[in-house]
Amino acid sequence: MGRGVLEVLLVDAKGLAGNDFLGRLDPYVVVQYRSQERKSSTARDAGRNPSWNEVLKFQISSTAANVQHKLVLRIMDHDNFSRDDFLGQATINITDVISIGMEKGKSEMNPAKYSVVMADNSYHGAIKVGITFTAATKVEDDGVQVGGWMHSYRD
Repeated sequence: MGRGVLEVLLVDAKGLAGNDFLGRLDPYVVVQYRSQERKSSTARDAGRNPSWNEVLKFQISSTAANVQHKLVLRIMDHDNFSRDDFLGQATINITDVISIGMEKGKSEMNPAKYSVVMADNSYHGAIKVGITFTAATKVEDDGVQVGGWMHSYRD
């Protein structure tokens, strides 16, 4: 399909479920694209309506044409004294944004709200995310000189 850089803009979330034993929620997001994972900063004491306004970048390198490209966003609550709690997740299909970006050089999905799905498959809240894909420009096969040789002349 192509190569390039995928930028994921985490804006905010509204109406998240969950209660923290010692007070307010400290949400963060783990974004996964295939085998790559990126983690946002933790929105300390942000409760059920955190705001991140943070960009996470992924290198895209895919040669398969008919592959579904998706992002999985797992929203977690940071806990100091126990395991972090799962607050829900959202899945975003990004196949079109990548294919349009490969065709035109760049493609954007303006920030939009995606439903947050809980472990029991119920919906609770939404996360607002924007996505940009910029195709890589061909630079002599990754900067490696292909073919030819350099002739140097000495007197």
